[in-house]
Amino acid sequence: MAVWATAGAAVVAFMGIGLVDPILPSIAKGLDATPGQVSLLFTSYFLITAVAMLITGFVSSRIGGRKTLLAGLALVVVFAALAGTSDTVGQLVGFRAGWGLGNALFVSTSLAVIVGAASGGSESAILLYESALGLGMACGPLLGALLGNANWRYPFFGTATLMAIGFVAIASLLKEQPRPARRTSLADPLKALGHSGLATTAASAFFYNYAFFTVLAFSPFVLNMSPYRSGGVFFAWGVLLAVFSVLVAPRLQQRFGSIKVLGTSLVLMAADLVLLGYGSHTAAIAATIASGAFIGMNNTVYTELALEISDAPRPVASAGYNFVRWFAAAAAPYAAPKLEEHFDIHMPFVVAAVAAVVAMLVAVVRRGHLRHDAVHEERTVGAHDPLAVELAAQRAR
Repeated sequence: MAVWATAGAAVVAFMGIGLVDPILPSIAKGLDATPGQVSLLFTSYFLITAVAMLITGFVSSRIGGRKTLLAGLALVVVFAALAGTSDTVGQLVGFRAGWGLGNALFVSTSLAVIVGAASGGSESAILLYESALGLGMACGPLLGALLGNANWRYPFFGTATLMAIGFVAIASLLKEQPRPARRTSLADPLKALGHSGLATTAASAFFYNYAFFTVLAFSPFVLNMSPYRSGGVFFAWGVLLAVFSVLVAPRLQQRFGSIKVLGTSLVLMAADLVLLGYGSHTAAIAATIASGAFIGMNNTVYTELALEISDAPRPVASAGYNFVRWFAAAAAPYAAPKLEEHFDIHMPFVVAAVAAVVAMLVAVVRRGHLRHDAVHEERTVGAHDPLAVELAAQRAR
């Protein structure tokens, strides 16, 4: 029950990321703001989230995972409610930054708690976490559309209410988790990035996340639809994200290996971004929805690599990995409107497509550093070949 309560709260936490998608044009109209100013809702949120990743392990190793989760939830409740009271876009951007701090404390710790408390092993726990991510990403735009169609402020109040329920559930059901034998320092996540495999994963994920959040933050302005229709598009997008992250990606990994799956998915995502930028309005809608499939597969592969490849404790490795990749999530919403202003509406998606290709090249060129994946691939593809098993053992050593 404690694991399910944590996963349920994680769903709401991820809902907060895509919540504003269908109402970005409404927020811009209600606060008399430009698309570039409204896109800063993502930039402030993820910039603070990235920096906060350096302190999450420091905090949780001292006060425990349960208290860290509750502190993060409390911050989200407060700042989500304050965001709904904003009178200017500057206030809203500031409150989203506070929301990002709370979300960082919760999200980074929730994965460690789920992995530590779940009884089905780390792979099952990661799939549960990815399920929460996919469900949250799917339901966030839907909730934003349903509540935002009446008033753009209501989705923020709704999120605060749901997170308050999550706070009560975790406070009631989750016992304190064992603390690590050694306290995490502020520098540990950065030191963990000294591991070549984790550094490769984080570098590739940085470029991938730039492409990911170009879709999330900028495509609503390209689609230019009502909150209901935009919410429907991103709900379908989120459903594909959930299905491919939980059901499709693991099967493809078992058959082809993670690097092949990741490389192929990133190339297809790049092609999809070009279609989104240059296609008709109908094609842009289809490309937006289809991107959820590639994002879902990529999320699962990157998360598994980040948690399994490093010799650092999982919370520390996760913090270092997220510290790098969330900077791209902060950069994309800021850069996309600027690229449109200086060039045209197609350029943000061209740059995002190039970023996806760079992410693929980093992973493929440096695949030798992804030793965990190489061993996994050898064991999966050549499980009945004694030579393959021996080669895998040698590579592991």
